[in-house]
Amino acid sequence: MNRLSGLFSRRLFMPALCLALLFIAFKFPVFAESTEEQTAGVNPFIPLMLALGVILLASRAGGAIARRLQQPRVLGQLIVGVILGPTLLDMLHWGILQGVDLQHTIKEFAELGVLLLMFNIGLEVHLSELAKVGKVAIFAGVLGVVVPIALTVLVLLPAGYDMIPAFFAGVTLAATSVSISAQVLLELGYLHTKEGNALLATALIDDVLAILAVSLTLVLAGAGGAQGSGDLSQLLVIVVQMAGYIVIAFLLAWYALPRVMVWIQRRPQLSQSYGIPIFALISALLFGWSAEFIGGVAAITGAFIAGVGLSKLSSGMKNDIEQTMSHLAYVFLVPIFFVDVGLETDLSAFPLDALPFMLILLLMAVISKVFGAGFGARVGGFNLRESLRVGVCMVSRGEVGLIIISIGLSSGILDGGSELYASLFMVILLTTVLTPPMVRWVFQGKNQGEIANRALAGAATGD
Repeated sequence: MNRLSGLFSRRLFMPALCLALLFIAFKFPVFAESTEEQTAGVNPFIPLMLALGVILLASRAGGAIARRLQQPRVLGQLIVGVILGPTLLDMLHWGILQGVDLQHTIKEFAELGVLLLMFNIGLEVHLSELAKVGKVAIFAGVLGVVVPIALTVLVLLPAGYDMIPAFFAGVTLAATSVSISAQVLLELGYLHTKEGNALLATALIDDVLAILAVSLTLVLAGAGGAQGSGDLSQLLVIVVQMAGYIVIAFLLAWYALPRVMVWIQRRPQLSQSYGIPIFALISALLFGWSAEFIGGVAAITGAFIAGVGLSKLSSGMKNDIEQTMSHLAYVFLVPIFFVDVGLETDLSAFPLDALPFMLILLLMAVISKVFGAGFGARVGGFNLRESLRVGVCMVSRGEVGLIIISIGLSSGILDGGSELYASLFMVILLTTVLTPPMVRWVFQGKNQGEIANRALAGAATGD
């Protein structure tokens, strides 16, 4: 009752009013869908300004309400995104916002947001601490991928699905969006704990294995006759390519990147006027590009590796980078990323007759990660409570799951109008929304001795 009454407190009056105005605004005629004649000749930047302003306003209001209810800010941002999306307000199709491909443009802003989010998290990492949880990360990462795939196949095959779609569905549910859980741990001040380090290390292994599993599925789907051996050899090339890139990228980030930054610092013509943060941003973008284009892994992995490399800089240079990048990320781009997850979701289009099937997949998706990654962490040496925390932190599928399911759709493995596709899409969304409160719940009662880390997290995220 106290939490409910908190919604009407003075502290939440303005955030609640902002959300209420957004609900009312779309009823006005100016927000109705407009004709092509009305949108012809519109400067694309004009509707983009309004859209970004609405997203940032709603993100801040939703985050404030979530924090008032003692939930992570990211949960409020995700829910606000669903409200602004086609489920309720369908903001991107308001008449006043026509004249530009807003969905594509906002998606690009969101991808920049998650890239900088993972770069900032990399800056917070101490490689020696990650090395301490290496055994945990290996077992948790492997079982966190194998168990979801195995359980999904066991559920779908008896339901009448073929092996390839069933296996690909398992691969989709094996993916993990580390950015969601990492952001929650950053807010709570637990990113530098054993479990936080284990999450980051496990996510690297999970990311590589999930992408390999996607490649394997595509190979199996296209393999036939004499071409099968060629496809399998192509898969081997992909494995070597990914492994080689990660090793080389880590070596460059750890040994070469800091030396380049020190060289830049000694030249005032390059280092003055935010020169060090600018070159840090350049490194995040270049490592992110190379991860996708050269290594075949997610761009966020490359940005994270760049952040880890720069984490060994002197405290002065590192603080300069952290402050500037945190302002850029958390003031502008990261809120857009979390809201964009909901903007792409249309809950109203979900077929109700698929609800039981979706709930089964959702339950299995949560259990498979908690048990798979959690059991792996237990085998690696964590106690039961620490293992449970690692497993829960791996539940969110987020943008990684959406990327994989889109690959299945474009390759023809999944049918966009099928019950399986709709259910997988809903599971990805729901696991993303459920993860923040679950993470907060499993970390309740943990020794809160890292006050300095909490202060740093609050400064970075605006809490």
